[in-house]
Amino acid sequence: MSAATVVAAADLGASSGRVMAGQVTAGRSAGSARGVRLRVAHRFPNGPVAVAGTLHWDILRLHADLVAGLAAAGRNFELASVGIDAWGVDYGLLDPAGALLGNPVHYRDRRTEGVPARVAANVCDRDLYATTGIQVLPFNTIYQLVSAAGSAQLASAAALLMIPDLLSYWLTGQQGAELTIASTTGLLDVRARDWAWPLMRRVGIPAGIFPPLRGPGTVIGRLIPEVAAQARLATSPQVIAVGSHDTASAVAAVPAAGPHFAFISSGTWSLVGMELAEPVLTEPGRAANFTNEAGIDGTVRYLRNVMGLWLLQESLRAWAASGVRPGLRPLLAQAARIPGPAAVIDPDDPAFLPPGDMPTRIADACRRAGQAVPQGPAETVRCILDSLALAYRRAIRQVQALSGRHADVIHVVGGGARNQLLCQLTADACGLPVVAGPAEAAALGNVLVQARSLRAAPDEPGGLRAMVRASARLRRFMPEGTQARWAAAERRLG
Repeated sequence: MSAATVVAAADLGASSGRVMAGQVTAGRSAGSARGVRLRVAHRFPNGPVAVAGTLHWDILRLHADLVAGLAAAGRNFELASVGIDAWGVDYGLLDPAGALLGNPVHYRDRRTEGVPARVAANVCDRDLYATTGIQVLPFNTIYQLVSAAGSAQLASAAALLMIPDLLSYWLTGQQGAELTIASTTGLLDVRARDWAWPLMRRVGIPAGIFPPLRGPGTVIGRLIPEVAAQARLATSPQVIAVGSHDTASAVAAVPAAGPHFAFISSGTWSLVGMELAEPVLTEPGRAANFTNEAGIDGTVRYLRNVMGLWLLQESLRAWAASGVRPGLRPLLAQAARIPGPAAVIDPDDPAFLPPGDMPTRIADACRRAGQAVPQGPAETVRCILDSLALAYRRAIRQVQALSGRHADVIHVVGGGARNQLLCQLTADACGLPVVAGPAEAAALGNVLVQARSLRAAPDEPGGLRAMVRASARLRRFMPEGTQARWAAAERRLG
């Protein structure tokens, strides 16, 4: 194996995507130089497309952007492999010939409204959690499929592929289900790490459409000649299943030096939790809406979903649509000068889930709670960030109590690691040091799992994280102020 190996990581988020070239330098022996360099090959927007009242993903354009990214990466490097990670729960259906039956529906579509209650009438939430360990979210794959019962697409389907598995299929011609993305469906037995076949039968989901499972690091196949030609690649690199759920890849790149850490994978969503060896399937965990998702190397990502920077992203879009473009950096500087926490909201209120006029919804929530209504963009931004920090405080305390483990530090990875005000507020609210970075954690974890499969990265426990610490720029935030003001803000939310 040469000293440097270059792989391509496609990291697809709910609002944007990127293809990164990852150059890995890692010897197999102790003391050898190790490091990872990421280079952006192609960035592109991603978002919902409304057609006839339904929100879809433009999956064909995502495939075209993926191929364009491989072409851009291949102009500068010979690629050894390709890996894809993406958001969870959404899927595409294939007919018996392998053709896509329709554009995947976006998880923010309203088709699952009321469906969790219908499923609970057949399988109670306790039984569901005891099998899958997954929190009840209205957009979970199980509810999407129940909402599609009786549709022509589902009746015609021969296979269901999650988003990264669908794109990998178009690259290789090989169908399968990577474990970490499969665990987001609410249809995986979290202890057996196999499809929950009895559960599928109980809720009326056709079990025959679910392909065989494969673990992170599995070689799926080589790029088919047609795609290699489109990307103008001289060779056909391998396609490797990584932690195909973007949070699984992001947590693999948490630069922790020991086991006692909590993580916040901060992007459109914030995933707040701890990495465990076994699932926690207790009734208090279910009641707190904590989820057990499969991680790299047999681990469990025990976490809670928080609405995340979606609130800020939608607010910026709403202001831009009204002709106000204050710019994020000046807004954050102004928000930092506003005393807080003042007005706070519950980021997980279902009112904030759909796209739309987020500043008005935030103002309405503050008004209903008898709090001061934010005046202008800067106060709205401060309300959002204080509210996220307060939600993180609640989740970090809960995950420690529910898991029986303590955290000495919080690692913030993903795009939110660049938001210094949010990181400082998180340290203040939680009363723990925050280490921010890497911002491109999902792409970095994607690269490292590929490299390990190619025997270009260490196998020993903690080896991948040691490479992250050697490569990433990290920033540390220490708690400031007292916990009393955050406790008071928490009481205002009930």
